[in-house]
Amino acid sequence: MTTPQAEFTSASVSESFIAEARRLLREEYLPKIERCLEQLTDEHVWWRPNPESNSIGNLLLHISGNARQWIVCGLGTATDQRQRQTEFDQRDGIPLGELLGRLRTTVSEIDETLAGFEPSRLLDEYQIQGTSSTALAAIFHVTEHFSMHTGQIILLTKMLAGVDLVFYDFSSGKPVHTWNQSG
Repeated sequence: MTTPQAEFTSASVSESFIAEARRLLREEYLPKIERCLEQLTDEHVWWRPNPESNSIGNLLLHISGNARQWIVCGLGTATDQRQRQTEFDQRDGIPLGELLGRLRTTVSEIDETLAGFEPSRLLDEYQIQGTSSTALAAIFHVTEHFSMHTGQIILLTKMLAGVDLVFYDFSSGKPVHTWNQSG
């Protein structure tokens, strides 16, 4: 059964796009990463299958750096001080709790930036990571980039912890939020 569609305007579509990106980052991707990290040790977080691959720790640093650069700095007012290569060069030493704290802070900053972003500016051009991008493209990039690396973290977690992460209760069709989101 479908519901009647509301009249779509460019403003309502723009607002919906931003709201959905915020929801995905806050309520889908971050909770899944939190669930993964509950299953892991600091050693697991820095394990890599080979020297050419990234660890979960590297992925956490990378998605935080990328999302912050594109949204908080690119669309917002924060100064971009990202050193991208350091996200991949790190080999250990940052505890799991600190990595998660950084990611939570980044998602909070993204959410705040997007909450205050004027939807009528979605097609405005911004200089981000040395290229010209519309706000719409930047938000879409961060959302899909975050999703892709969340999937990698899920795969690595299943390999390392050997557990079913139970993200959904398919009998109800709703996410299962049994993990500790506060801490």
